[in-house]
Amino acid sequence: MNSAHELTTLIAALRDLHRETTPKAALATLTRTRGSTFRRPGTRMLVLGNGQVVCELSGGCPQRDIVARALEVMGSGETRLVGYNAESGLDVLIEMGCGGELEILIEPLLSIHDTDFIDTLSRCLDERRMLHMATLFGVNGKTVLPRRLVWNGNGVAYDAIGDALLVQAIIAHTPGLALRRAGTVRFPSAQGTVDVLVEAIAPPHALVVIGSSAAARALLPLASALGWRTTLVDHDPARLRASDLPAGLHTACATPPQLMDAVALDAHSSVVVMTHNLEQDMAYLGALRNAPVAYIGALGSRERVARMRNSPALDGLHVHAPAGLDIGSETPEEIALAIAAEIMAVVNDRNGGHLRDNDGAIHSS
Repeated sequence: MNSAHELTTLIAALRDLHRETTPKAALATLTRTRGSTFRRPGTRMLVLGNGQVVCELSGGCPQRDIVARALEVMGSGETRLVGYNAESGLDVLIEMGCGGELEILIEPLLSIHDTDFIDTLSRCLDERRMLHMATLFGVNGKTVLPRRLVWNGNGVAYDAIGDALLVQAIIAHTPGLALRRAGTVRFPSAQGTVDVLVEAIAPPHALVVIGSSAAARALLPLASALGWRTTLVDHDPARLRASDLPAGLHTACATPPQLMDAVALDAHSSVVVMTHNLEQDMAYLGALRNAPVAYIGALGSRERVARMRNSPALDGLHVHAPAGLDIGSETPEEIALAIAAEIMAVVNDRNGGHLRDNDGAIHSS
């Protein structure tokens, strides 16, 4: 699947394409993988009419071949399903060097209606709720022009399938893919045996950084580069006007009692408290007691952390403190890297250990 940053970039590019009277592009989507591959199902790359690429499929993939085929698809107007395995695309497969097999759907985007789904997808993500998107691309073994379905907890938000029974069947197949986040299912329907890529898409992660320390300022651009929606909180408005803050950063001036009203927090959010003032840190942490967030972290030495844990005001609050993975961090930038890595590990349900010691899949499930 695409990362949060890639997804944001891709949506922006598709929305620009949707505004064009005569768009010319192709969307390449990874639909199936087997063995060791560079990316997972649901990952997309947009190829524009001039050959320019948005959200490259990196990691030794057959990108040049995919771009060439995408340009052919734009010319023919016909969707293609391309396999890279021992039977087809062997030269490119060898070039990949990862030993896996993959299947890529390449669809032409030559009409504004080909991207009708993108505004709905964007709007649903703005609602900060998990959503699902299904792409029907095969019927009875034949590749067809993709039709999409988008739904969330409020019901179906976009339906280009046009078949109520098939829509119900697609949604019914979703729970089995919950752990993998994305995968292609094949099942019989009144239209024939269908191939459908089903994806669970989370909204971009949101990070709230409390405090204006050097480590806090170093964390802000790193979080933005990861595609996280980042907010800096401080009780001093002057520090929120500092000239070295990243452009476009969200800020909120709030004391601990004002925190929950000043920032919107949800299950796709993390908070790191790093004011360098122990009493303030503890006050902000106490305000987060009932916050429905994925991660709460606090910066500090072992001694400071021990005082936090022994405080009755924080009793029962799960805080990652000292925040960050143990990578020998000393500088503000290194500390920021350790904290961002720990947040990613927690969100992806990983332990943050060495990849060489992991016998399972390298990419998160």
